[in-house]
Amino acid sequence: MSDAATTSTETAAGFVAKAFSSRSFVIGFAITAVVALMALVSFFWVPYDVTVLPVADRMKPPSATHLLGTDHFGRDILSMIMVGSRNSIAVALVAVGIGMGLGVPLGCWAAARGGWVDEVLMRFNDLVFAFPALLSAIMITAIFGPGAINAIIAIGIFNVPVFARVARAGALALWPREFILAARAAGKGPALITVEHILPNIASALLVQGTIQFALGVLAEAGLSYVGLGAQPPMPSWGRMLFDAQTRMMVAPYLAIFPGMAIVATVLGLNLLGDGLSDVLDPKLRRQR
Repeated sequence: MSDAATTSTETAAGFVAKAFSSRSFVIGFAITAVVALMALVSFFWVPYDVTVLPVADRMKPPSATHLLGTDHFGRDILSMIMVGSRNSIAVALVAVGIGMGLGVPLGCWAAARGGWVDEVLMRFNDLVFAFPALLSAIMITAIFGPGAINAIIAIGIFNVPVFARVARAGALALWPREFILAARAAGKGPALITVEHILPNIASALLVQGTIQFALGVLAEAGLSYVGLGAQPPMPSWGRMLFDAQTRMMVAPYLAIFPGMAIVATVLGLNLLGDGLSDVLDPKLRRQR
């Protein structure tokens, strides 16, 4: 094994050891892994088919047959939560990918060019921030109709200025550094410097921000589904399950408790995971705590 490969392996092993020494990371990783595993398993197996409406089994409380009970159509709540988890994860993941894929290059470009380019891009960011994901989804839905794709677009657009700001702030702090000045003196252009020097040094901040936006994406997807702008029936969604349960809270509170717990656990796990990553990737922050 080459020296470079050995060093890379040792670095990875050191990162894993530091990560799992963080209580926040361990708890967040465990919760996130359970949710991800549940979503993965739902592609191959669920206790009951959620597209079938066995009305004779409607509104049954939790039991050995239906561990979390059934809804007003007789569908198994556990099966719906499992299938709904993959919808929430998919929407949040793609939306974060859109935000990062567009926002990071814009932020790095603004930091590299400065002047009027930086000013225009930042004012554009402020304009996008003025339209929250829900309002953006309403406008997009008015044109293209409701659905998971439009929810992804709306949340993704809202993520763009977030990643642009993080990338710009990190890049601006690096451009005056000596190693960047040396790279410029060696004849490297802004694009090459950004790829070789800027992005590797701001990757940790982008990773932590990505976990935060992932959690917010899950919440946004649930909110959009709750108002009917997210995934449409018969595809289960945690937000839609909460909407259907709101008129039956006194009769069957479990209809809202279980999907609500799924949302809370997922968001909590991702936030703890991000908090643990920030501890590992930023030792100064850990010492301050």
